[in-house]
Amino acid sequence: MPVCRRTPPRDAVHHPLFARCYARLSPLADERAGLGELRGELLAGLSGRVIEIGAGNGLNFPHYPETVSEVVAIEPERHLRRLAARAGLRAGVPVDVVPGVAEALPVKNEGFDAAVVCLVLCSVRDVPRALAELLRVLRPGGELRFLEHGRAEGRVLAATQRALDRTVWPLMFGGCHTAREVRSEIAAAGFEPLGHRRLRIPDRGPTLPTSPCVLGAARRPPSPSGP
Repeated sequence: MPVCRRTPPRDAVHHPLFARCYARLSPLADERAGLGELRGELLAGLSGRVIEIGAGNGLNFPHYPETVSEVVAIEPERHLRRLAARAGLRAGVPVDVVPGVAEALPVKNEGFDAAVVCLVLCSVRDVPRALAELLRVLRPGGELRFLEHGRAEGRVLAATQRALDRTVWPLMFGGCHTAREVRSEIAAAGFEPLGHRRLRIPDRGPTLPTSPCVLGAARRPPSPSGP
């Protein structure tokens, strides 16, 4: 199924300094903070056509199982998109890296068996609209996999997150917000929860505003006449 090439406005997402810093530091986080292993857990068991939102520099690509027939990877930031395209050439499954934004995905309705969001909903400008788009492009019964950081359970850290989100954090880290309620946003969008677990990244050392994370799955409800 072809991708609808609906290119976003020029520089719809443009964080050149952050993109270059992220490209250098993210492989270290995968290795030293255990993110690489979590990516493998996030993607295990997927099959068919998959859409990945905010693919970054393509660090998820090596972890897709062979049962995946195609990955359409959406990345709006130009520098990261170029890196993702290179990573896609080395992937073990077909990867098509496409410009686009989460709130207006350049793909057709019900075209995917699964969707993946990995450390990206924190920086999406309109989370409900982005999740509505994912609901649109998934087939009935299609699965959403997510690995995201979000609001801390402890009062002190949660208050710190809210203060940072209102001030310097989004400016410094490419629009990132640390205190979003990922699971409740996904449920409010109409997805059925399939399970999750809370975790801390990194699991050792000082607690960061982005340390509280959740890894889980949800699905688009099956059609009334379906299984």
